[in-house]
Amino acid sequence: MKQEAETAAGAPTTLWARTRQLASQEILETALRLFTEQGYDQTSIAQIAREAGVSQRTLFRYFGTKEDLLGGNQDRFGQVLTDTISEQPAEADVWVALRAGVAAVLALHDSREQALERFRLLHSTASLRAGWLEKRLRFQEDLLPLIKARMDGGGTDPKARAVIATAFACLDAASMTWVENDGKGDIMDLYDECLAAVRG
Repeated sequence: MKQEAETAAGAPTTLWARTRQLASQEILETALRLFTEQGYDQTSIAQIAREAGVSQRTLFRYFGTKEDLLGGNQDRFGQVLTDTISEQPAEADVWVALRAGVAAVLALHDSREQALERFRLLHSTASLRAGWLEKRLRFQEDLLPLIKARMDGGGTDPKARAVIATAFACLDAASMTWVENDGKGDIMDLYDECLAAVRG
């Protein structure tokens, strides 16, 4: 994921921030390459640090967990999702707001190629799938009040939960199909197809 280094809105980054951004990008690219070549579970933190030319201690200053080396900071993922949905116009319905959130999160990837490799690893590695499910449930809880507020009559917990779960299920279906098609097409088009199928 892109590592933002701006010190203030509109202000140029400092040399230190740019250096830190380049270092974190190098670590991420090294980790993704090793995960792709030999598998996520078979790749150690020590190996990533060694090949990236940093100490393990330095690596953990940039990334808190091994999972963060695959997809970037997961807290940032959740923050972008909730912020984007919160910023949608009041007249935007829940589906439009959720779509905007999904698109914003997907835009965090540096390139289509990196996004494809990350999704491929996510869908083919049991430990990553389990971790993603746990985080997804947390993200869904964080979104609950935002989605309830956009539903007619304030919505109810079951209805709002169903809407949020459907959006995440459509993202899963779209990303799995995108991986199966080797990255052909646009993942948001696939998301829209999945959502249209569910909504009938």
